[in-house]
Amino acid sequence: MKQGKEQVRPYGDTMDDGAMQLSFTLPLKLDEMSCEAARTLGEQMGLTDVGVTYSRDLGQGFSFFIIYGKYTGSVDISKITVNKVECQKMKKEEVDQFISAKFGRKLNILGACIESDAHTVGIDAIMNMKGYNGHKGLESYHEMNAYNLGAQVSSEDFVAKAIEMKADALLVSQIVTQKNVHLANLTKLTDLLEAESIRDQIILVVGGPRITHELAKELGYDAGFGPNTYAEDVASFVVQEMARRDKK
Repeated sequence: MKQGKEQVRPYGDTMDDGAMQLSFTLPLKLDEMSCEAARTLGEQMGLTDVGVTYSRDLGQGFSFFIIYGKYTGSVDISKITVNKVECQKMKKEEVDQFISAKFGRKLNILGACIESDAHTVGIDAIMNMKGYNGHKGLESYHEMNAYNLGAQVSSEDFVAKAIEMKADALLVSQIVTQKNVHLANLTKLTDLLEAESIRDQIILVVGGPRITHELAKELGYDAGFGPNTYAEDVASFVVQEMARRDKK
């Protein structure tokens, strides 16, 4: 297929070669048969020139595979629409100036990994003073009182703390997503906020590797942030959304 500016396909060694790599686990012990099963799966996915480039025995009848192949199709990016957070990204200093000018007080921001989730890497990157990858966390913002409540915080405790601290925004991190447990956790939190009649008074944000803005909105959140998100992304949205609500 002759590709125009809007048609793209995977790139490996040369432009438009369609080369791609996939990894997955099969419930089979590692042997010649399971390797061929992995290769055949690649062909059934529409790949050509499929080969198993890496395999590993995981024990107890499971094996991990990486396959390499070529895809002959393409994607028309002109037909793609993305539901994303709409706000002007500001630097840390600009956020502080915005808060001072618009609200005249410090904002109370609470963050936590709720329910069964014990993985704090995401919420720590957003909340903690040192932040992540050179991006300072919300604790370093002069016009924010940022409280990181940590891991496995029950939704009931999170809501109670939000009421106690008169929170302006709640930041939720969900890393654990097996069997879609994050959907149940996130829904439980919005239900409790609604039951306490404070949902409309709080900016509610969720982040995680499988979180999209579209999913967050469907679950009743104001915004959803996926990978490659930093504190200033979240802070910019929170303060601008608060200002937008104040104008109503």
